[in-house]
Amino acid sequence: MNQELYYMFVKLARVWIPDAEEVWKSAALTKNYEDGDGSLQLALEDGTNLEHKLDPKTKNLPYLRNPDILVGENDLTALSYLHEPAVLHNLKVRFIDSKLIYTYCGIVLVAINPYESLPIYGSDIINAYSGQNMGDMDPHIFAVAEEAYKQMARDERNQSIIVSGESGAGKTVSAKYAMRYFATVSGTTSEANVEQKVLASNPIMEAIGNAKTTRNDNSSRFGKYIEIGFDPRYRIIGANMRTYLLEKSRVVFQADEERNYHIFYQLCASAHLPELKDLRLGSANDFLYTRQGRSPVIEGVDDTKELSTTRHAFTLLGVNESYQMGLFQVLAAILHLGNVEVKDRDSDSSVIPPNNSHLTAFCELVGVSYQDMSHWLCHRKLRTATETYIKTVPRLQAVNSRDALAKHVYAKLFSWIVEHVNKALVTNIKQRSFIGVLDIYGFETFEINSFEQFCINYANEKLQQQFNMHVFKLEQEEYMREEIPWTLIDFYDNQPCINLIEAKMGVLDLLDEECKMPKGSDESWAQKLYNTHLKTCSLFQKPRLSNRAFIIQHFADKVEYQCEGFLEKNKDTVNEEQINVLKASKKFPLLVELFQDGEKAVSPTGQPQGAGGRTRLSVKPDKGRTSSREHKKTVGCQFRNSLQMLMDTLNATTPHYVRCIKPNDFKLAFSFDPMRAVQQLRACGVLETIRISAAGFPSRWTYQEFYSRYRVLMKQKDVLQDKRLTCRNVLEFLVQDQDKYQFGKTKIFFRAGQVAYLEKLRSDKLRVACVRIQKTIRCWLARKKFLRQRRSAITIQRFTRGFQARCLAKFMRRTSAATTIQKYQRMCVARRRYRQKQAAALAMQTILRAYMARQKYRALLRESKAVVIQKHARGLLARRRFKRCLRAIVYLQCCLRRMRARWELKKLKIEARSVEHFKKLNIGMENKIMQLQRRIDEQNNNHRATVDKLATLEAGHAADSERMRVEVTRLRGVEEDARNNANRANSLQGELERLKKELATTQKEKKTIEDWATKYRDEMEKMVSELKSQNGLLKSEKDDLNRMIQEQRQQMTEQMARAIAEETQQLETDLNEERSRYQNLLTEHLRLEEKHDDLKEEMALSSNTSRPGHRRTDSTHSSNESEYTYNSEYAEADEGSRVSEDSGRGMDTNLTLKLQKRLGELEQDKQQLRDELENKEELFQRARARDDVEHKKARGAELEYESLKRQELESENKKLKHNLAEMRQSLLGNQATGAGAPGSPAYKVLLDQLNSSSEELDVRKEEVLILRSQLVSQKEATHHKETMTEPTHHVVDVSKLKDTDEIKQAYVGLKDTNRLLESQLQAQRRSYDNETEGLRSELQNVKEENNRQQQLLAQNLQLPPEARIEASLQHEITRLTNENLEILTDNQDPTASREARVTILRRMVDLMEQLEKQDKTIRKLKKQLKVYSKRIGEMGVGQTEGQTSPGQMVDEPVRAVSIPRREKDFQGMLEYKRQDELKLVKNLILELKPRGVAVNLIPGLPAYILFMCLRHADYVNDDEKVRTLLASTINCIKKILKKRGDDFETVSFWLANTCRFLHCLKQYSGDEVFMKHNSARQNEHCLSNFDLAEYRQVISDLAIQIYQQLIKCMENILQAMIVSGMLEHETIQGVSGVKPTGLRKRTSSIADEGMYTLESILRQLGAFHSTMCQHGTDPELIKQVVKQQFYIIGAVTLNNLLLRKDMCSWSKGMQIRYNVSQLEEWLRDKNLMACGAKETLEPLIQAAQLLQVKKKTDEDAEAICSMCHALTTAQIVKVLNLYTPVNEFEERVSVSFIRTIQTRLRGRCESPQLLMDTKVIYPVTFPFNPSALALETIQIPSSLNLGFLVRV
Repeated sequence: MNQELYYMFVKLARVWIPDAEEVWKSAALTKNYEDGDGSLQLALEDGTNLEHKLDPKTKNLPYLRNPDILVGENDLTALSYLHEPAVLHNLKVRFIDSKLIYTYCGIVLVAINPYESLPIYGSDIINAYSGQNMGDMDPHIFAVAEEAYKQMARDERNQSIIVSGESGAGKTVSAKYAMRYFATVSGTTSEANVEQKVLASNPIMEAIGNAKTTRNDNSSRFGKYIEIGFDPRYRIIGANMRTYLLEKSRVVFQADEERNYHIFYQLCASAHLPELKDLRLGSANDFLYTRQGRSPVIEGVDDTKELSTTRHAFTLLGVNESYQMGLFQVLAAILHLGNVEVKDRDSDSSVIPPNNSHLTAFCELVGVSYQDMSHWLCHRKLRTATETYIKTVPRLQAVNSRDALAKHVYAKLFSWIVEHVNKALVTNIKQRSFIGVLDIYGFETFEINSFEQFCINYANEKLQQQFNMHVFKLEQEEYMREEIPWTLIDFYDNQPCINLIEAKMGVLDLLDEECKMPKGSDESWAQKLYNTHLKTCSLFQKPRLSNRAFIIQHFADKVEYQCEGFLEKNKDTVNEEQINVLKASKKFPLLVELFQDGEKAVSPTGQPQGAGGRTRLSVKPDKGRTSSREHKKTVGCQFRNSLQMLMDTLNATTPHYVRCIKPNDFKLAFSFDPMRAVQQLRACGVLETIRISAAGFPSRWTYQEFYSRYRVLMKQKDVLQDKRLTCRNVLEFLVQDQDKYQFGKTKIFFRAGQVAYLEKLRSDKLRVACVRIQKTIRCWLARKKFLRQRRSAITIQRFTRGFQARCLAKFMRRTSAATTIQKYQRMCVARRRYRQKQAAALAMQTILRAYMARQKYRALLRESKAVVIQKHARGLLARRRFKRCLRAIVYLQCCLRRMRARWELKKLKIEARSVEHFKKLNIGMENKIMQLQRRIDEQNNNHRATVDKLATLEAGHAADSERMRVEVTRLRGVEEDARNNANRANSLQGELERLKKELATTQKEKKTIEDWATKYRDEMEKMVSELKSQNGLLKSEKDDLNRMIQEQRQQMTEQMARAIAEETQQLETDLNEERSRYQNLLTEHLRLEEKHDDLKEEMALSSNTSRPGHRRTDSTHSSNESEYTYNSEYAEADEGSRVSEDSGRGMDTNLTLKLQKRLGELEQDKQQLRDELENKEELFQRARARDDVEHKKARGAELEYESLKRQELESENKKLKHNLAEMRQSLLGNQATGAGAPGSPAYKVLLDQLNSSSEELDVRKEEVLILRSQLVSQKEATHHKETMTEPTHHVVDVSKLKDTDEIKQAYVGLKDTNRLLESQLQAQRRSYDNETEGLRSELQNVKEENNRQQQLLAQNLQLPPEARIEASLQHEITRLTNENLEILTDNQDPTASREARVTILRRMVDLMEQLEKQDKTIRKLKKQLKVYSKRIGEMGVGQTEGQTSPGQMVDEPVRAVSIPRREKDFQGMLEYKRQDELKLVKNLILELKPRGVAVNLIPGLPAYILFMCLRHADYVNDDEKVRTLLASTINCIKKILKKRGDDFETVSFWLANTCRFLHCLKQYSGDEVFMKHNSARQNEHCLSNFDLAEYRQVISDLAIQIYQQLIKCMENILQAMIVSGMLEHETIQGVSGVKPTGLRKRTSSIADEGMYTLESILRQLGAFHSTMCQHGTDPELIKQVVKQQFYIIGAVTLNNLLLRKDMCSWSKGMQIRYNVSQLEEWLRDKNLMACGAKETLEPLIQAAQLLQVKKKTDEDAEAICSMCHALTTAQIVKVLNLYTPVNEFEERVSVSFIRTIQTRLRGRCESPQLLMDTKVIYPVTFPFNPSALALETIQIPSSLNLGFLVRV
């Protein structure tokens, strides 16, 4: 035992000890092992202590356990300790904890069946493994397939993939996935879809060759070897299948819980189908051959659907419906044959009852006679040399004969199907190489092992020998390649076992010999075996308790075989007469064909097709040499020959091994049974591979890896420049035994365990360093803590002492203050006590005096009240007395007056009766009258005098009379009042009495009401308090409801906004999806076109080789690619294609129809997608409009208020502007100093303004008052609603209170308005003065400029016309430049500068237009001058000396127009002839060099030239010319892209030009939406005759195709850089440590191209960007390209990260984040941060963050779930499973933490896809980008060879 081993068995070292249940159990040493100890003290993982006894003889120590850092490795040979427990533990950890089913074991891929569908076989995974080295990615069946595919292409050597394992281990599935990989990555060379046919053969072979067993629901009961052929371009061209040892006995017998072949159950389940009614089938339980296993149904499998899949596969392989029904008839006939009942007639004979329904059905189905078949089922024919006998057979032999017939027919059917599958997969193309996939049975051992198990184990012995030799060969080749000394490695050689089976006098020879014996039996054969081998061969044994069995020691285990049935199965006999009956069938030709094929297709080994051997061989035998003896070869002989041929094939290829392991016998998902796994690992040779590797140097490191890893073990003096010498010196010092390692050319080789020893040294060194670092840091921390504590203590002491001093001072202050407080307090108490006494006395006095005053007051009050009562009572009595007296007096007066009136009446009556008496007395009185008349006249005179006096008196009397009249009137009123008062007094008296009564009643009622009021008041107070409390509750509820309403409103708003955003996002997503679908269809259409062109080229080449010569091309012929050809090669190719089309039209009609149909469907899909795109855009616009409407509705009130306010302000603004304009006009109109005087217009305007302002103010005041009153009423109503039952309060009239304030405010506002108007008036005056002064100065400058211009004009007039224009233009430019400089220097304001620039540009434009007008005028004048000079010349006018001749006048303009193109008015069009069109597109497209155009010419020049040619065709209204020019342009662009499609510069150049051509078609289309971006001159150049909208769509589709080709080209360039630059290269040196895996690198299939770095990627991105910018690509299109570039980088990097366990570490996460930051910095430098490229890297960024975050607690899980929103659940779990610590100080992610993550992410709705789709191309858009370049200014360089174009 060496020193290193002693060093490893120390305390806490972990070892493996055997265990009966778990096979191996882990334990740790509790103390060091010393030499001579007989046992080890161990502690198990559950804490149990154990003493492990060592073998006293061998003293072998238990196996050491690998460090945790090595657990879970991808390659088992990378483990430091290579032994069985390490292998088993590594597989278990990967399978159970990490859910990884694949693991490498050297050259072997170990695949464990998960019994669960895993998402690791999709096309994304295939694309990820395509092109990768085998050791670079995680183990996978695709990695093995890729390695085989690349080695086939690199080494030009055929390959084989050998898939083996037990039944149920997943062999068939692994082989199926390998073939799927080849079909996906290689493609096919024709439209025959060979790869689909190869895959379609799987369901057929599974239906007829697979069955359910106790171990597997889909077990292959035959072996198969499929050769997939490839052409020189390594594309699949065909396949060939060989089958081995079909288990025919399953047709007639199945064990419990097993089934027959799937096809029988599929037919029974589909018996209800109309086309299968004639088969007379029923349930599977109705037939003997399908019900013996008592398990007719497989859970989760629908046999009806499986039959549909099988029939579809038959159809795809070319087996038509009639043949399919024929096959089903044969299968149904076999089922009916099994139900034929044979009965005993006697002991030696049997009979079938007549009219047996199943036999009848059998005969009808196969078309044979019922009598013949029933006869030969119960009889057999014996032939001798001279005679033939027919002999009856007993029932048991008849049943065996029936079963033998069924097995034979099924074997023939199986062979026929395999042969036709091979025919469907065959091809006429020459095969360059092939890859064979061998799906072979693994080693089998059961309780009863028979002939089948013997053959299977024999085949596995041969395969194991080949495997051992191959592994040994690879090991020795590695040693020789590295030039290290080596010795032969001892490995298990199973050649003796093979000799025992196949050598002369071996088991097979003795079996064949016994079969030839007439009376041979199984017992006699067993005795021969015993006699021959029992004593001579140690591998052969005899069971103790049996004489009919034997034991063979195979490489995997001992197997006991039962001899019973060996001879019968080896003979495989069938009644020939029964076969003859079947051959005689005339109604069923397929049955006859089965047996005829069997006779013809004889293999070189003589193996019949029914024996389970190969069904199709590469060499056909000669029919003449076929003899009957060859037909009689035994099954064993046939199998041995076919197996030898298989081994020869495998030995001629490079093998790749896949070992499938069955983890448990119960088909439980991800359940691992160590015992079963160890058995299979031993049987399949995995442990033998480990043993061979462990016997040599299993751990291999490059010098750089060793140096990087173990640099810590070196001293500084040991580090040399030569790293190899450094590593050698260090190893010699660390490992004393030179045999433990070897130095190769590029690697260091270590024995098993040495890496673990070095790792322990490294970990110890790191641990010591860590301890030292911890010691130093802890010392520093302790000292720092001590110093901090010391400073804290000093500070605390200082503060404590200060605190104590302050406390003493405070105590002294408090003592002094207390004394003072006591003094004042005592004084205060005394004063308070005195004042209390004084106050009490005063209070007593006050109360007493008040009491006395109140008593006196009450007495005076009573006295006063009594006097008042007496006064009123006496007054009342006096008034009553007075009223009675007054009434009596009045009554007396009335009576007296009545009496006097009566007297007067009587007196008047008496006087009236005495008038007549007076008349009689006056008759003689006339004389007296006359006398009296005279006397009267005299008296009249006196009377006149008297009258005057009387007038005076009368006036005085009138005044007195009036006064008296008034007095009388007053008296009358008084009298009336007195009368009324008297009446009222009476009424009042009665009322008083009534009131007295009511008063008494009211007093009673008052008392009652007062009592009720008191009670009511109490109730109301109580009710009010209750209502107040309820009101409070209601208020709180109202507040809560309001808050809830607000929250709900806010939530509804947010939900609505979120819903609108989601709907908008969904519409955008749908739009992008529709665009993506449309562009994908364009890609598919382009692919079909390219395939169509390839076929035409191939046909052209074939026709050229067969028919040399050249035929003239038909001018009327047109196609997408052959219409325009430009050299002899293209012409001949197109000629050949047409000839081949004419000659091979019948041959390729089907293909042409398919292509035409496919093209039609693609066109329809394209149109539908275009319509859907338009509909989506329309829906998107409608949704946006609907969102705007809803948003407007939501802000309706606010917008309405704002609109009203805005309208009001606008109206006021208009008024103010109008008023201001009037004021300005009035002020400008009057320049006199008295303009502002009263009466002036300005004064009137100002007065009008003041009046209007005051009126407006009144109106506003009224509106404000109205609004305020409305507001108050609304507030009252609101307040009333809110308070509900609260008592109402008096509301003060606000308007009345605020009128004064409003008037004051109005007055103040009026004053402010006046002041404002005055200030504005003054400001206007000042500005007017300033403008006047400025105008005067400007007028002066204009005058000076005018004088200067006149001088210059005078000077220019002296110059010639040409120089005159140039001089004036130069002068104007100089002037504008000077003005520009002056304006820029004077105006620092950006707005002013911008306006100045605009003014200058406008002037420049005006000058240019003026110049063009002058040029036109000059040209017209010159033309007129030419005409005049010509006329003068024709007239022959003579010349005289001293005069200028007309000829001289003509010569001068002729010399001026000697270069007419410059004189011509160029309209931006190019004219070409129809025959020059081919030359145009040839020179401008096919032969144009993009680099020269990009460097020397303007961007997009070819597009401009093509459009100018198109303009001329439109100008002349030539539709044919327009059509042909556009078609030829499109076709030529497609041609140049097809020819140079892998050149990024070419594709970018034509993408830019195609987009520019598309923009030109839009810009000059005449549509208003595009014309608004043009200048007036550009609008004149619009197309006038044709609408090219459809061609715009075609060109847009072409641009999409070019864009996709650009992306593919760019992806091909970046693909090789991404993984190396983003993952493998260490951008930050020293961060990523080399993991001590000792990983054996796989053989690289490509040459070393150098290590790409991140700088390489950035340089390539910069090259892409600069190339597109040089080509004039639209900025928006560049952003889309960059976004796609970054998506590819992120997707490829993330996919490789998810498939590489060695990349999932903390340090690698830091590297990735640094690389991403560099990419972001590149985006910032290019101003592309807004293009969305950074967002495409979000999954990669989150994956890098996931590698670096903590992964322990639930909080960490929550943080990860919230952080990794761009990653799917599968991706997060995958990263956590793959996370691998680089050092022992890191921790692995626990399984429980991963389960927690899965639980938290269970609610996510996402795709289960693991990898990102790297083939995704974002939908591209081409935003309209008009060009400011004028077409008439474009010059065509001579380098383009376009001299035939004429500028128009």
